[in-house]
Amino acid sequence: MKKQEIDQILSSMLDAHKNVSDLNLTVGKPPQVESEGKLVSVAIGKKFKSLTPFQTEIIALNLINNNRRLTETLVSTGSCDLSYQLLGKARFRVNIFSQSGYYSIVLRKLESTVPTIENLDLPGSFVKIAEERNGIVFVTGATGTGKTTSLAAALEEINEKRSVHIITLEDPIEYEHPHKKSTFNQREAGRDFDTFANGLRAALRQAPKVILVGEMRDRETVEIGLRAAETGHLVLSTLHTIDAGKTINRILGMFGIEEENQIRIRLAETVKWIICQRLLPKIGGGRIAAFEILGTSLRVKDTILNGESEGKTFFDIMDAGEAFGMTTFDNYIIGLYEKGLITESTSLTYASRKAIVGRGIDAVKNARGETTTDIDELKLDHQYRKKQNK
Repeated sequence: MKKQEIDQILSSMLDAHKNVSDLNLTVGKPPQVESEGKLVSVAIGKKFKSLTPFQTEIIALNLINNNRRLTETLVSTGSCDLSYQLLGKARFRVNIFSQSGYYSIVLRKLESTVPTIENLDLPGSFVKIAEERNGIVFVTGATGTGKTTSLAAALEEINEKRSVHIITLEDPIEYEHPHKKSTFNQREAGRDFDTFANGLRAALRQAPKVILVGEMRDRETVEIGLRAAETGHLVLSTLHTIDAGKTINRILGMFGIEEENQIRIRLAETVKWIICQRLLPKIGGGRIAAFEILGTSLRVKDTILNGESEGKTFFDIMDAGEAFGMTTFDNYIIGLYEKGLITESTSLTYASRKAIVGRGIDAVKNARGETTTDIDELKLDHQYRKKQNK
């Protein structure tokens, strides 16, 4: 199987459905794409009705393209990451991994144009992030929830308005930022640096004002990121956590108990924003992002220092902090429902606290004059007490 044939397969998969975000090649299944959050099969000739181990291995080797480092990483660790360009069509972030002795491949389609805060309709807090001069910002969420896209939009806002040096450490590079007011140096893992920790350590000697770290994967990277934030840099990064409280706990969990107090002090001084994302099915097709946003304040710093307690949780702070650009997932989801962008079922499925969202939906329905229950024709049983007396 030649490169031209593989490119033709990938091109056909892209064109098979609208809004394709991922291509999936797994042994025993036909080629599949994720379209609007659903995995669907693609018909590409009889010999691809069910992919064989030989076919996925040949495709994997062509994507690796004789790169010794990637080959060694795949053999030694069971997976490897790379970028791939389908000329004139698309760029991909690729993960090749071993399963049951066979190779599977997932290609995430990367957008060719850099997103903006306005185009994505992101909350105003992202504009405030772009205005920060130092500190650390975490954008968190599960894989595929748009963390990188949101951070790219924040960087583009800086690019439009500030003359600064920006260094990005990515695995791989997803959005290629043009030089506007800012000067970009985008570095890719494996090609330009070996580990995020080493890349970040080197970045401190490269005179940036803003540093993007693709992911805070380990203690060493977090430690250097905190040091960068403490020395006047704005550090943007991601974590795979589901809410603000768990983000703080995840970072603390990377350090020993004897270091906890010191790390709490450093986090309280450096954390500027924690933004968590989820992607929800949208009415009419497609997906829409929901956000939980925690910004810095005296209450936030105190809670980071001393931990959460009854009546003093990050949830309580965000719930009361709307005027300061904060919000909980639940309040944001209620807002999306009120705008008619998501269904009641979706709202409750993705809620953090279903009771809160349920009450919010009832309030929206009452304001619209809609019924909030399907129970009707209730009547008092006047004979009940008489029956009891008998």
